Amino acid sequence: MKPRSFRLSAFALLFGLHPFLMVNAEEATSLSEIFTKSDTSFTFRYRFEHVDDENAEKNANASTLKSRITWTSASYHGFSGLLEVDDVSHIGGENYATPSNGKVGEYPIVADPDGTDINQVYLKYQQDGFTGTAGRQRILHSGQRFIGGVGWRQNEQTYDSVRVQLPIGPVTLDYSYIWDVNRIFGPDTGGAQPRRYDSDSHALYLSFSPIEGHKLAAFAYLLDFDNAAANSSQTYGIEYSGAVGPVTLAASAASQTDYADGPIDYDADYYMAEIGTKIKGVGLGIGYELLGSDDGMKAFSTPLATLHKFQGWADQFLVTPADGIEDIYFKMTGSIGKTNLAFFYHDYSADEGSADYGEEYNAVASYPINKYVGVELKYAKYDADEFSQDTDKIWFSVNVKF
Repeated sequence: MKPRSFRLSAFALLFGLHPFLMVNAEEATSLSEIFTKSDTSFTFRYRFEHVDDENAEKNANASTLKSRITWTSASYHGFSGLLEVDDVSHIGGENYATPSNGKVGEYPIVADPDGTDINQVYLKYQQDGFTGTAGRQRILHSGQRFIGGVGWRQNEQTYDSVRVQLPIGPVTLDYSYIWDVNRIFGPDTGGAQPRRYDSDSHALYLSFSPIEGHKLAAFAYLLDFDNAAANSSQTYGIEYSGAVGPVTLAASAASQTDYADGPIDYDADYYMAEIGTKIKGVGLGIGYELLGSDDGMKAFSTPLATLHKFQGWADQFLVTPADGIEDIYFKMTGSIGKTNLAFFYHDYSADEGSADYGEEYNAVASYPINKYVGVELKYAKYDADEFSQDTDKIWFSVNVKF
């Protein structure tokens, strides 16, 4: 683990440059203006997370702060650069477990370890609809079901990658070659979870809109991880999203098999369908998602997804059970004044066999105090039946951006 003084000095250096950097980014007309016309932004997120997990001796109470500085250069003949540094620190006692702090079993895991790290650093070129990006970067495909940033955690998941995005007639191509996945477990090594996946992976996403308000896409993900071969796989699929009058529709289907040095020979399918509408300002939706199993040997997995968005916020299914999972869910969204509200209900069962995993209730309320500060209160309750254990989680967050 890097010493605390090192982490603070790194941030002090960047903050010391603030008077020079704090200019809105725009087009540069000379090399010097790449810096003088650059832009710097700061974000802070304080979070208190409480976890009551029946398998742990004590409840977790994690008080953490993420501090981020993002510097973006001005564009010069289509070229621009970005540097983003994150620091995550605990405030008060470390009364929770991370994969590397030696407290697993005593406390439930809260996957927000301390550390300072370069979250993004890349060179970008944009011209006539073409965008090419090389370096450490954020990659978010569609709803982040297969490729995402896990932005919910204090440490974000980013990718060391070369990415190309360009229109080819009516189709938009988005291709990335990924040689490293920088995961959410911070910059320090240790524990059961590797900080990085050593990768030789390809991610391809093709999309087009046949008519306004409707989108079709096809995707292919060939994931090869040298230090996590069990997560290597190849996935091919299609998806649709659109609206017919007041009704919104979404659907997806994919097939997955083993790939590269994956230790298990398997074949599993994925299906998702969702329908929603809005009645007097209240959004209502019902959905079905299936991550299938191959005879209980191995199930469909999405190791690079923003997993917290799917199968409930209690995070009981971050690794798909070998028997797969069937998730039937309902959601309701709305607002009271400036407060945004959302409620979710999930019913979980196995794809292979007849196991009833359990059910889950989620609720969140967010309030923007002003254009710089917002607060959020979030709750998840998982009632276990034949999988995992009863778990309750509460989060309170304060977000600051300027």
